[in-house]
Amino acid sequence: MRFPIKSTVTLIVLGGVCAVSYKPLMAYWKERNRTNYRLASVSRGPIVSVVNSTGTVKPVLSVSVGSFVSGPIEALYVDFNEEVTKGHLLAKIDPRIYQAAVARDQAALSNQKAQVLRVLALLQQAKNDEARSLSLRAENKDFISDTEMDKFKFSRMSLEAELTVAESSVEQAEANLQNSEANLGYTEIRSPVDGIIIDRKIDPGQTLAAQFQTPELFIVAPDMRQKMHVFASVDEADIGLIRDAKERKQPVQFTVDAYPDDLFDGEIFQIRKSSTTTQNVVTYPVVVVAANQELKLLPGMTASISFQLGVK
Repeated sequence: MRFPIKSTVTLIVLGGVCAVSYKPLMAYWKERNRTNYRLASVSRGPIVSVVNSTGTVKPVLSVSVGSFVSGPIEALYVDFNEEVTKGHLLAKIDPRIYQAAVARDQAALSNQKAQVLRVLALLQQAKNDEARSLSLRAENKDFISDTEMDKFKFSRMSLEAELTVAESSVEQAEANLQNSEANLGYTEIRSPVDGIIIDRKIDPGQTLAAQFQTPELFIVAPDMRQKMHVFASVDEADIGLIRDAKERKQPVQFTVDAYPDDLFDGEIFQIRKSSTTTQNVVTYPVVVVAANQELKLLPGMTASISFQLGVK
């Protein structure tokens, strides 16, 4: 009889536990599966029609700085991201062979100038001889024969022609000297504009060969602190809407992955007519200009662009 009594007591205890915990369990289950609602006030606002696209951030202008002369790089004076001004020395090519060429042409010029002085002296002597012969012939025609007079005359004329040749040789030597001096000046690579070095393609000791193709040494981007361009590809079906938006000066907004919380403002600068066809889809490049005072927009960034077409 003891066994049924123990079993009965156990069942009674379990039943009591279940009865006590039933309501809390049901309440927990109900709370867990309760539907949550978010409440917001109703407000009126404009409906903005947009065309979305992606684009690439690029500088307004990228100036490629090359080399006109050949030779090993002797020194570099700038690096990536440095700001430079117009005329700033960027690099220097070994100038020794160009300095030698300048010295050679200077010597040649001095030689040609001396040649002019020699011919001038001979010409003056020929003129004096001709003048004296004319004086003697004026006193007595028999003092100087016609053959001797022709000799003095044509000797003078020959030296006058020789003087012209010598003077032309001086001009040619001066031109050669100017050419050598220009080549010597080209050994100093200087920036043609104010801007930022966005690419450097040379290293110290590297040898440049500019005989067949001008090597690209640096790329300088001017006005990066003022504005940047964003190049977007817009489908041909939307180009008419984009043109209307440009005429009405509708704003453009875009974001970049580097600053997802920043919304950049711009405006449509240009709609280019050079189309691109990819898998039978025709797109046109649309250029957006945006301010960049904080230099957050860097070349090559991908932008998500919204062209605002109108507000209703």
